[in-house]
Amino acid sequence: MKNKQLTVRLILMNFLQYAAWGAYLTSLGRFLGNVGLGPQIKWFFAMQGFVSIFMPTLMGIVADKKIEAQKTLSLCHGIAGIFMIAAGAYCMSAGGAPAFAPLFVLYSISVAFYMPTIAISNSVAYNALAKAGMDTVKDFPPIRVFGTVGFICSMLLTNFLKIGGVAMQESYTQLFSSGIISLVLCAYALTMPACPVNKSSGSQSFADAFGLKAFTLFKDPQFAIFFIFSMLLGASLQITNGYANTFLGSFAADPALADTFAVKNSNALIAISQASETLCILLIPFFMKKFGIKKVMLISMFAWVFRFGLFGAGNPAMPGVLLFVLSCIVYGMAFDFFNISGSLYVNENTTEDIRSSAQGVFMLMTNGLGATIGTLAAGKVVEACDVFNTPSNWPEAWYIFAGYAFVVGVLFMILFKDPQKKKAAAK
Repeated sequence: MKNKQLTVRLILMNFLQYAAWGAYLTSLGRFLGNVGLGPQIKWFFAMQGFVSIFMPTLMGIVADKKIEAQKTLSLCHGIAGIFMIAAGAYCMSAGGAPAFAPLFVLYSISVAFYMPTIAISNSVAYNALAKAGMDTVKDFPPIRVFGTVGFICSMLLTNFLKIGGVAMQESYTQLFSSGIISLVLCAYALTMPACPVNKSSGSQSFADAFGLKAFTLFKDPQFAIFFIFSMLLGASLQITNGYANTFLGSFAADPALADTFAVKNSNALIAISQASETLCILLIPFFMKKFGIKKVMLISMFAWVFRFGLFGAGNPAMPGVLLFVLSCIVYGMAFDFFNISGSLYVNENTTEDIRSSAQGVFMLMTNGLGATIGTLAAGKVVEACDVFNTPSNWPEAWYIFAGYAFVVGVLFMILFKDPQKKKAAAK
């Protein structure tokens, strides 16, 4: 009974963790475009990648050495929630015409403290499960799935709920929603089982303490190739988060398409991507056993080609909208198959003493450097295509993104050696 109660408590924690993110992540670009900040969308999404380079490490050290993880989680969500609400309050006071600088500063502080909570919430869950004598490998994944459910529910709320006659996906109210959820989790996190703190100075070197030893993996040519391609593929991560909703909203200028489901309920349409993500997680064991890790990674890379290409080919009317739906379905493979199989590759090909740090390097390359560089580069592509002044140019931008993903996939296929074949040849 106690284990069931703990499972429910951790499910709620994960639900809130990702609901706070889903409240704005896929709809912020549309709001920014509506208030004349379309050209600045790239900076808002690049900031998530930039802070992911250093903030998870810094707050992880705090949780390990100074403040119990559940309290660190509470602190981070408290700060993130306050500043996200402040960003919404600023937009409200600006009367629908917020300036870039003050909004960006408030938003940046919020995401700087939100991004570390993704890893810290996992640590809190692992600790709670271990204390209860439960198997983290077996019992955590079903709990984590409810994080994606929370993300989807929050997206749908942002899509369908109207405040003052305006859908939340079109307005600053999505920032209030995210901030309020973070504050709820700020309080709820304090009810989680206490996590241990290691305050002893020990004899760790600076490199060990900060996980820098894992960077020696770059001396291995195959690991270097893997990490470089992790960065190149990470460049694709935030493109549709930043621009998909904005793109769909651009069809509202066409009276024949303005009332279609894809335009009026774009966040609900994009939520299919997250639903696909939850299903594709369950397919990974089968695909890994059937095709091996390199082919699974390649499936992910070429899925990104279809993710972007189908957006370029589709339109909100039937049957074109089915291409948008297909794009959302393949997102599950595009996102999960590389992130999870890549994590497994790191786990299976590193020694225990640097395994956790190596996972950190993988996340740094994908969600940190890759996402930052990719978002800024995508912004340049969008600007070059002049989509905010000429919406009919959007397909050109999507095809450029698809071409990029195709080139990355082909190069990876040529340069990266299948580790299973490599091990078999060595025997």
